[in-house]
Amino acid sequence: MKPSLKTVLIVGSAPDAMRVADWDTSFFAHHVVINNAWQISTAWDCLIYPEDFPADRHPSLAQCHGKQVITAQAFVPEQNRFGGFVYAGGTMAYTAGYWALGALQPDVMAFVGCDMVYDRRPGEATHFYGQGVADPLRQDVTLQSLEAKSVRLMALARQQGCAVVNLSEQPRSRLLFPRVDLQTLEAIAAGSGSGRASLHELALDPQAIAQALDAEAQLGYMVPSGRYWEVANAFDKNKLQAIDKLWLAATEVVVMA
Repeated sequence: MKPSLKTVLIVGSAPDAMRVADWDTSFFAHHVVINNAWQISTAWDCLIYPEDFPADRHPSLAQCHGKQVITAQAFVPEQNRFGGFVYAGGTMAYTAGYWALGALQPDVMAFVGCDMVYDRRPGEATHFYGQGVADPLRQDVTLQSLEAKSVRLMALARQQGCAVVNLSEQPRSRLLFPRVDLQTLEAIAAGSGSGRASLHELALDPQAIAQALDAEAQLGYMVPSGRYWEVANAFDKNKLQAIDKLWLAATEVVVMA
């Protein structure tokens, strides 16, 4: 039976993402993989990666047959529809989320392998394929608070009637989305459309959301090309930090430094 809710899976490259290899993901309308995550399972149908993703890490043409590859040409316009990279956060987990929200029009987006926590012991794998670069932790004016950016995505998704959840089983996550397990999510997706309401466990303050969006509009940091780093010197770090605080104020979650 076809699920009642259109549910999209978004898979990153954290070690936790390897669980997907053992999942039956057939109830997902789309299985979106970010960067190297196409290697985990052949069940994916959408691959998204940035301009600097090395060509030797791309899947072959045969591996892409019948699947969709999303590059900057496709994801930049979708990102801009939701305010642009400066406010959304310039890392691929959020870019994939906004692209999926705009292009796929889901009822539910479920993330796994996107916790963006890298405090492992020396020698431990940072990514499912071994040691990788902790891209979200680089010095970037758009990534001062990964938690705030997750609240923003969740809030804008809810405005589109889409719930956002985290399938992670890790003790910590920079994503503040409600946690849910795969079996529960599948049961909700198979039920009535009203089941989506049970996924909105985290209260969001509409007034705080409106204040944050108004502050973004007043600041006007839009870079239509998506290449925000080329003009990053024009951005006021403190003003962006203030907007992050507004997004965090929209939740009842206290984020520890």
